[in-house]
Amino acid sequence: MSKPRIVVLEYGSGNVHSVAKALQVAGADVQLTADRSAVLSADGLVVPGVGAFAAVMDQLNAVRGGDLIDQRLTASKPVLGICVGLQVMFAKGVEHGIETEGLAQWPGTVDQLEAPVLPHIGWNTVEVGEDSRLFDGIEDERFYFVHSYGVTNWELDVQKPFIAPAVTWAEYGQKFVAAVENGPLSATQFHPEKSGRAGIQLLTNWINSF
Repeated sequence: MSKPRIVVLEYGSGNVHSVAKALQVAGADVQLTADRSAVLSADGLVVPGVGAFAAVMDQLNAVRGGDLIDQRLTASKPVLGICVGLQVMFAKGVEHGIETEGLAQWPGTVDQLEAPVLPHIGWNTVEVGEDSRLFDGIEDERFYFVHSYGVTNWELDVQKPFIAPAVTWAEYGQKFVAAVENGPLSATQFHPEKSGRAGIQLLTNWINSF
């Protein structure tokens, strides 16, 4: 049986090699590329992100990342965002008073967390969303976060008969979105590739979902 083919979008953001290694451990055949054909034909696409919202959006726009993600989601092909790769899926980010448009796959705003100490660095528990598949078997595990910004208000209200997204929360100073599972689009604010066995299991769960 052949391994699933996963593309990690190579668009200038950091940590792509650690993400690729974690996906390989989880059982995938991994390619680092922004090649249009490879991105669209892969079984899964991972969109990592490190740094500032605006900088990541500039880098994504340079490789037409938004269009590639749109095309995959329209075809119901899985996409997983990680860290700022989650944040840019929302409508906008606000940093130092400056608003930047995101990919607007979900409504909502990424803003600085209200916490005594920033950034939020280290291990944290999560409150797993109902009917989550990503967290199957790892609901009580801790995951590794490195961020100062997040989404504190989930705005997408899906009415029946559609399947509501599974929204997972964490808390640091205030509650924020730790992960979302919404059809073919999933994303985590934490870093699965830095979260040990639990992170590998989450990636395995994602791969096994398609």
